[in-house]
Amino acid sequence: MSPSAALNSFPLAAERTELLSQLVRGLDTPGLLWISGYTAGLARAGVTAGMTGGAMPAIASPARDVQTDGAWLASIVYGSQTGNGRHIAEALADQLLARGLRIRLLRAGEYPLRELARERRLFVVMSTQGDGDPPDDARAMTDFLFSRRAPRLEALEYSVLALGDSSYPRYCEIGRRVDERLAELGARRILDRIDCDVDFGPAADAWKVQAAGSLHKLSPEHAGAKVAVLRAVPDAAPYDRARPFVAEVLANQRITIGEGVRDMRHVELSLAGSGLSYEPGDALGVVAENPPQTVQAVLDAARLDASQQAMRDGRSQPLSQWLSTELEITRVTRSMLVTIARRGAHADLAALLEPGQESALRALMSQTQLPDLLVRYPADWDAASLVGTLRPLVPRLYSIASSASEVGEEVHIAVARIGTGGGSPRPGAASHFLATRPDAALVPVYVESNPRFRLPAPDRDIVMIGAGSGVAPYRAFLQDRVATGARGRNWLIFGARHFSQDFLYQLEWQRALKRGTLARIDLAFSRDRHRHAYVQHRICEAGAVLHDWIEGGATVYVCGDAARMAPDVDRAIADVMERHGGMSAEAAREHLSALGAEGRYLRDVY
Repeated sequence: MSPSAALNSFPLAAERTELLSQLVRGLDTPGLLWISGYTAGLARAGVTAGMTGGAMPAIASPARDVQTDGAWLASIVYGSQTGNGRHIAEALADQLLARGLRIRLLRAGEYPLRELARERRLFVVMSTQGDGDPPDDARAMTDFLFSRRAPRLEALEYSVLALGDSSYPRYCEIGRRVDERLAELGARRILDRIDCDVDFGPAADAWKVQAAGSLHKLSPEHAGAKVAVLRAVPDAAPYDRARPFVAEVLANQRITIGEGVRDMRHVELSLAGSGLSYEPGDALGVVAENPPQTVQAVLDAARLDASQQAMRDGRSQPLSQWLSTELEITRVTRSMLVTIARRGAHADLAALLEPGQESALRALMSQTQLPDLLVRYPADWDAASLVGTLRPLVPRLYSIASSASEVGEEVHIAVARIGTGGGSPRPGAASHFLATRPDAALVPVYVESNPRFRLPAPDRDIVMIGAGSGVAPYRAFLQDRVATGARGRNWLIFGARHFSQDFLYQLEWQRALKRGTLARIDLAFSRDRHRHAYVQHRICEAGAVLHDWIEGGATVYVCGDAARMAPDVDRAIADVMERHGGMSAEAAREHLSALGAEGRYLRDVY
């Protein structure tokens, strides 16, 4: 069939194509798969919307499907911030569906909480965000579990896979708490909880195998020929975390001014020929190398030779190669501290790992790197022991700061050059790697989809709240809204230290404001003498207008620091709801949670 013939044979009229586009906008994989199954079932049954003497069949509620007819053998629920939890849950679902087992896959934010009391088998993949918090799409579920409303669950069998980052003191905290809370409510573990660090692959794979095996032992009527699995098979990503695309640097420009101001970089990369695509809100994964000076500092502190061979995972290579490209040396992890304390018999370091020392531990982990620890807490090391102590170097994720509708086969990111320590701070891995790439240099990258952080329908207003490099995705949002002719209004609330030194993308925002593509901008600069403020102050000052926008259907976005800014913004918006919406403090918080559940209060915090 020729391209023109294929186009003419498209079965939907223009107005229905637009309705379909609106329907699927912002849906994640489970939602799209459910729609594909529902419509395919209608087609097989010969159902049409215009059939005589009948109507479209009602969509069955999840509660009836799960409990009254025994349709589901198990539910897989995931709370994911960066996509790792989602990928693991989807892979488990694929394995079980391939065996003909009746299961369902849901985001935690989509899980119908009223069904929990009737659930029989539940597999939970739960990521920890920041220092012990749940992912945004799991807040409603975790709040419910930890509340007095949570039901007794004596009939439930479950297992939890917890994801975290051991460079935070409260490693896998929310997964641990969910696991313990389900047990408190009377549920029985099918499998013991597994805690996964950033190199989660082997542990997650083992858990999936055990989970699938536990279901396969159940009575055979749950699997069988009567089950019709309607699941789309997505095209394999051309490049991913394991197989990154080597992108050429097109531009690498500092966008902050002056001494003593953090070096912020605007980096443009070419994706030409990669087949990679992205949407506003997605992230770019960067596969970086460790700074050479930090590698040498580790070798010096451990008193080891760079050329010494070391074996790990069945491979032998020089120690310098392990430290440069494969192992984490710029982020301190709990397991690293445990090993150093034990190896050098350092009781003071071991004491920091005890309960109640989280504040001191957090300071140590955020202010030092491996070479500093090796100097402060000396021990006898050999190459094999050092290599065996360190976790793998994982890619770093950066919010994409461009829209493909505007820049074509390019991708832009904003990079804050990080330094750890005192007078002579040690550089961060990826930020140093990116900041030192000249034009035409090559950077291994891949796209990490972020379906939680999407633009709404074109006629909806948006409020974008961010500080520092948290403004990056909003540059992509505005580019896309302008390029696609979106009619909704756009409002930016941005914070930095100095108006004249680190107002990122200042000229672009001012140009957009002048042209009317940016309806409003509110700025907060914390170190300027006459502008000393943070974004939460601007939110409160503009409270009446913000309340009107939200009640008028606007979607609110927050991007930036998870430890300080995001909680302050939460409180400020709740105060706005309370003051201008006539709500009690509790009702305001519940209203904010409801906005999150509706997909109208979205956060991308780190």
